[in-house]
Amino acid sequence: METKAFQLKVTLRHTKPPIWRRLEVRGDTTLGNLHHVLQEAMGWTDSHLHQFVAKGKCYGVPDREFGLDRENEDKTRLDQVLRKPKDKLIYEYDFGDGWEHEVVVEKVLPIVSGRNRYPMVTGGRRACPLEDCGGIPGYYRLLEGLGNPGHPEHEELLEWSGGEYEPERFDIQEVNRVFHGGWAPTKPHV
Repeated sequence: METKAFQLKVTLRHTKPPIWRRLEVRGDTTLGNLHHVLQEAMGWTDSHLHQFVAKGKCYGVPDREFGLDRENEDKTRLDQVLRKPKDKLIYEYDFGDGWEHEVVVEKVLPIVSGRNRYPMVTGGRRACPLEDCGGIPGYYRLLEGLGNPGHPEHEELLEWSGGEYEPERFDIQEVNRVFHGGWAPTKPHV
């Protein structure tokens, strides 16, 4: 079976305006490796548990001691779970904050001959929320407090966030440099 590339759109659910990324990944990428790709692409720190859910089946790191009985993500390839455009899965990160990402196949593409630069971020908007901010409600409280110097929690939230959080900032080239050891396309392709 010939390996294909998948163009995926990853949207953090319940965010308005949406926080999203468009990625190209090889179909033979394991879900375990996709987890690492999503962490980098979204801007998370990989400090919490995660899982994938597709067609009622859970994939992740099996840990029966803690009641986490799921299919092994390191033994499951993306092209075994998603096959064609509009197929989707949910990527859950940080069960406490409950970040749910909808991962949808937009296109199935041939592997570009001579191009070994996968994964590749080709689009996206907005920074992901800060870790441990309290899920969607906490994220919007954080934005409200940071954006209003008169807000009663402004100073506290400014200090907690490190004073440098820019919710509208997303740099495609910065993420691609992380993926490829300093290399990034001069212009993202669509």
